[in-house]
Amino acid sequence: MFGLVQAPDRNGKLAYEEWGDPKGYPVFLLHGTPGSRLGPKPRTFDLHKLGIRLIAYDRPGYGDSDRHPGRRVSHGAKDVLAIADALELKQYSVVGRSGGGPHALACAAINPDRVASAAAVVSVAPPDAEGLEWMAGMAESNVMTYSLMARHSPDLAQVGALLARNADAIRRNPSSLLNSLNEEMPDVDRLVVEDAGIRDLLQINYLSAVGRYTGSPSEGDHPPQPTGWVDDLVSFREPWGFRPEDTEGVPVLLWHGEQDVFAPVSHFQWLAEHIPGASAVLQPSAAHFAALPALPRILAWVRDKAL
Repeated sequence: MFGLVQAPDRNGKLAYEEWGDPKGYPVFLLHGTPGSRLGPKPRTFDLHKLGIRLIAYDRPGYGDSDRHPGRRVSHGAKDVLAIADALELKQYSVVGRSGGGPHALACAAINPDRVASAAAVVSVAPPDAEGLEWMAGMAESNVMTYSLMARHSPDLAQVGALLARNADAIRRNPSSLLNSLNEEMPDVDRLVVEDAGIRDLLQINYLSAVGRYTGSPSEGDHPPQPTGWVDDLVSFREPWGFRPEDTEGVPVLLWHGEQDVFAPVSHFQWLAEHIPGASAVLQPSAAHFAALPALPRILAWVRDKAL
């Protein structure tokens, strides 16, 4: 089921969609960067077996959600709450993968009376994480992009131009992003994304994130700008608006692959040290994209902690 809700505290709409058991336990799945509500998720049959009502939404600037200029990670908690209120959900859980991880922690920290459990999967740590060399161990493509995102003075023109080129490449060939990352991926990641089903889901996700372009430059039309992608990267490198420690009291799962080069394991270790009582799962033979086949187990964890 597809729906639109009014974005909180601003003009604009948030687009969301539901899958699985309509009477099941509600879990929000927060997509990666770039991403959309159509990001990889378990099959509807598996969601029914898990008893999960899965809800995903396009973060502002992605897919069918209107942009929220200047948004921070903490704003994600308000957006999820607005959708939960529209759906009349008293309690729910959140699972955030990759770029969705910080937003899942925001939900747990800011709305602990509504969030029964949360999981941050292959997530980065805050930019002001004391003692953490934030870009150490990251793939060169990440280092290059985040180097333009110097805290408090990001070069938005260069970032926007870079991501606009990437978005255009995705529109021409939805495999382009995965192809460009192929050389940087550990072998275990390549095995995951070579699976035809997972690769198809990722391609749909990326294309939905940046939007199809059907206009004509000769008529003055221009492709949509990847504002969600830019705003995500800015938000990760600016203060998040909460502390990971603020999630205390909400059961939190941290799941990570030790060979991850897009969100290095040092970020997982920092979060595990700073979130009281977190259940920390580190998979030695996994990397970033291994989070996708692990989603059913992670959904079962948040469900069991909530019920």
